[in-house]
Amino acid sequence: MTEKEKQEVAAFRFSIIHEFVNGTKPLFGEQEKLLRAKCDKKWDIPGSDRTSIGRSTILRWISLYRESGQEIVALFPKDREDRGESRVYDKDTCLGLIQLRKELPELPVRLVRDKARRRGILPADASADLSTLYRFLNAQGLMKKTPSQAVDRRKFEAEFPNDLWQSDVMHGPKLQVGKERARKVYLIAFIDDHSRLITHGKFYVSESLVSFKVAFEQALLTRGLPRKLYVDNGSAYKSKQLQFTAASLGIALIHAKPYTPQGKGKIERFFKTVRTEFLPCFNGGTLDEINMAFELWLSETYHTRRHSATKQSPFKRFTAKLECVRAAPRDLKDHFRSILRRRVNKDRTIMVQNRLFEAPVTLVGERVEVLFHESSPEEIEVKWKQKSYGYLTAVDLHVNCGIKRDKNNDLELSSENEIPESGQLWEGNNE
Repeated sequence: MTEKEKQEVAAFRFSIIHEFVNGTKPLFGEQEKLLRAKCDKKWDIPGSDRTSIGRSTILRWISLYRESGQEIVALFPKDREDRGESRVYDKDTCLGLIQLRKELPELPVRLVRDKARRRGILPADASADLSTLYRFLNAQGLMKKTPSQAVDRRKFEAEFPNDLWQSDVMHGPKLQVGKERARKVYLIAFIDDHSRLITHGKFYVSESLVSFKVAFEQALLTRGLPRKLYVDNGSAYKSKQLQFTAASLGIALIHAKPYTPQGKGKIERFFKTVRTEFLPCFNGGTLDEINMAFELWLSETYHTRRHSATKQSPFKRFTAKLECVRAAPRDLKDHFRSILRRRVNKDRTIMVQNRLFEAPVTLVGERVEVLFHESSPEEIEVKWKQKSYGYLTAVDLHVNCGIKRDKNNDLELSSENEIPESGQLWEGNNE
């Protein structure tokens, strides 16, 4: 299992146990009820075709996380001893079962098994267990969904500041961005569920993951760490890197169900206020102007005005219980670094974002991880087997030309032609 896959599994495991390790510990009765609910639920488990989690497994994850001092690496999976061995069905059987189910999507699992036997898709020595076949088909997304039922929705509010944030993106107007032509801008905002305080809100030229990470980092730096973050189901929010970043900070990333905006009612209501109160009064024409005006409107109007639901201003309600707020760590920037995998060339170079960097000689030929922050792409840390080897240096071809190479190593120069030492005549290759 690669490092990236381990991070994905660790982020998933944290999403299961976050209610038990964040904030106040649930009472015994509440804990048992929550455990049963998680054990009964069907999950899409990374790296596994299983869909359920046992009670002892959840308790073991909680114990590992607490005993490690709440380190996310404690939730990394161990390498399987049987890695590489075949599982329940071989590749040909899997393909045959998938094709059969697509042909007969309404057929019960029992009849699918019988028909697969008759067609020779399911070999005589293959598992005939119905639950095994059901889990396989369900993992492929081939099981018929149950008819939709009325959803039990209830109003809710977090008990303390930073217990829960909601975040979303609002499409804004077209504005001048620098010297470029007018472009559409997007408001990325985070709202504290308890106080309705906007922990961060700013217009960006994109609603991509890069813009969201910049906004998220600024929100954490300004208002501390939430225990849970409720976001949309879009691709940017389902990034494995974002999930790991949140988990490493002790933040549970919760995704809204598709086509159900009701769960994000507070942030949607705030966007309505922006459309009806702020945008009609904005007379500027550039991105910088709208962000300056929006920041002023937040601080002087929205945050100081009495909220109809809480009967307090968002700022006063948020600051009334500051002892509940977790401050952002000093190394917050490191949690938002992008991670790429690169192989070190024979001439010690690595290409990162179309720039050439020089790695330590001991890493030549190895596949390493490079970590960098979008705001300072020239500061690139290199890791191999989870050990840091410091920061890469940008390649300067002119400086390298005058550096004497170490004769004790067998590294080859990237140039195809041999260069004679100073003061010697060129005699070509001696064969």
